[in-house]
Amino acid sequence: MKTIASPAANLALDLDAATPLQPGRRRFLGQAAALSALAASGLSLSTPALAAPGDKITIGYYPIVGGLPLYVALERGFFKEAGLNVEGVKFASPQQIGEAMVAGRIQGSANGTATGILGLAELTSPNLLKIICSNPSNHKLVLDEFLVPMNSPAKSIADLAGKRIATGPGIQNVTLTKIILEKNGYPNAKVTELPVGQHLAALAAGQVDGVYALEPTGTIGRLKGMARTLETGVISKYVLGNAEAPWFGGAATLTTAFLKERPAEARKYVAAYAKAVELILAKPAEVRQHLDGFTGIEEALVKEVPLPGFVMHNQFKPSDLDYFQKYFDVLAERKIFSAPLAVKPLIYQG
Repeated sequence: MKTIASPAANLALDLDAATPLQPGRRRFLGQAAALSALAASGLSLSTPALAAPGDKITIGYYPIVGGLPLYVALERGFFKEAGLNVEGVKFASPQQIGEAMVAGRIQGSANGTATGILGLAELTSPNLLKIICSNPSNHKLVLDEFLVPMNSPAKSIADLAGKRIATGPGIQNVTLTKIILEKNGYPNAKVTELPVGQHLAALAAGQVDGVYALEPTGTIGRLKGMARTLETGVISKYVLGNAEAPWFGGAATLTTAFLKERPAEARKYVAAYAKAVELILAKPAEVRQHLDGFTGIEEALVKEVPLPGFVMHNQFKPSDLDYFQKYFDVLAERKIFSAPLAVKPLIYQG
């Protein structure tokens, strides 16, 4: 095992879980825990020296559906066409991506990296990053959902009051799940943290009565007859208060240090990334094939799993920013963030 140590704190990162992207099967992982250890680590705010222009651009990636723009740009050669040497590096969690950005080991993150984690990294190291693209979801652009066993009598989340509820690991997942339950008349709920890979097995075995999960867990459960979806877009409806609201739960970023030290390359990178987003929005069926190469989603599932939306930095509407800010405000109110954090200054303006 290799580790990366911060000069100000002994911030370890297992590089066995940070490997270059390459074709092949990937094990599906859900959204990670909040970056509480990072926020409390007291890291130095200084930025390590960056590589010289023309060197490799390393982008941290969490192998889920949301990372599709990076996969497309790599496999379609958009970065190479721009004269860039871009390497995607797979991490075991968004938390590790945040840690690597703070430590100066990578130049940015792909879409699908939890914005809560990115916000915590920004609070730890102010002026750390800029958001170049985000992936909104709601009940139409499905990402988040509540699942129940196939034979569950529950017809709504309110029917789960007093039942055994599970979620992914970490305070962020637990807090969001509790908010959803509160809004359904179930305050002070006890929520069990469960590894994402165990969600469907726990439901099928009757060990839990409901799970807050992220796609493609719901699609896998449906196709394999292990679970059914009770409701989708639960963060938009219960946390943001509007089922139609965009929940900007993941984002692609570049570090401000990279933007400052290598501006020409940064502009080319953003343009190539935007080209990938345009292709996804124009031909979603055509680009789905790239999920099979960079995630653990099986070929048969690639055709079924829903895709989130993608919004580039210059496409945010005022209402988008309002809902993005509302989400960050909730994280601050619930003490996941140590202080309020404004979204607008984090949006790339290049």
